[in-house]
Amino acid sequence: MAHQNKKLASIDPVWDRIGEEARAAVSAEPLLGGMFHVSILHHDSFARALSFRLALKLSSGEMSEQILREIIDEAYGADPELTISARADLVAVFERDPACHRLLQPLLFFKGYQAVQAYRLGHWLWSEGRHDLAYFFQMRVSEIFGIDIHPAARIGRGIMIDHAHSIVIGETAVVGDNVSMLHSVTLGGTGKEDDDRHPKIGDGVLIGAGAKVLGNIKVGHCSRIAAGSVVLEDVPPMKTVAGVPARIVGEAGCSQPSVSMDHLISRSMGG
Repeated sequence: MAHQNKKLASIDPVWDRIGEEARAAVSAEPLLGGMFHVSILHHDSFARALSFRLALKLSSGEMSEQILREIIDEAYGADPELTISARADLVAVFERDPACHRLLQPLLFFKGYQAVQAYRLGHWLWSEGRHDLAYFFQMRVSEIFGIDIHPAARIGRGIMIDHAHSIVIGETAVVGDNVSMLHSVTLGGTGKEDDDRHPKIGDGVLIGAGAKVLGNIKVGHCSRIAAGSVVLEDVPPMKTVAGVPARIVGEAGCSQPSVSMDHLISRSMGG
């Protein structure tokens, strides 16, 4: 089995490309050579490199890097879905963010990507009944990355959170696959009720900067929410909503808004 895993790792195209990018980066910027080596080139797999990076970022006087590394390695060993989702998120950022030119950038530098992977670990801990440790991960993600995602929230694969500052995702929120959102998005509740109180976001949805989606409502697949909107009612699939409160202003404009990242409302309305 160990030989098989090593063989699979040796033909891992994503990890191989990240290694090539890291070696090129060392040549281009020798002053950062130590960081590229310790973060990427010293590791034999994507999972090990990601574990190292997250442990380094989340460690504090209350929880050492070594202990966090053990927790993360345990999670990755127990649930392969965590690293499968991490790869899907990495490719999503690379394909959708025009500021991302290399696969190593999200892994090393993009707090949106790193925060989502740390949330995934917290969610795994939550699912295992280790709630206090999950809350610790949530706390550190909020402190380090400025993003607050409850560990009980359910988030799919292929997630791209651009800029990522001030994202809030509540406890009973559900986010589908291939969703893109920008900074200052809130998926929140509307009161003090302690039940299913947060939004359900369908696959392929694009959520613009500063948008607030509040309450136990459904946002249909492949829809768009314009920047600054406040969404209080269900959104049908493949529509564009805008305003305060948000109203339907047109079609989504394309089959995959979260991939095209087109925020211009006039295009969806034929303007």
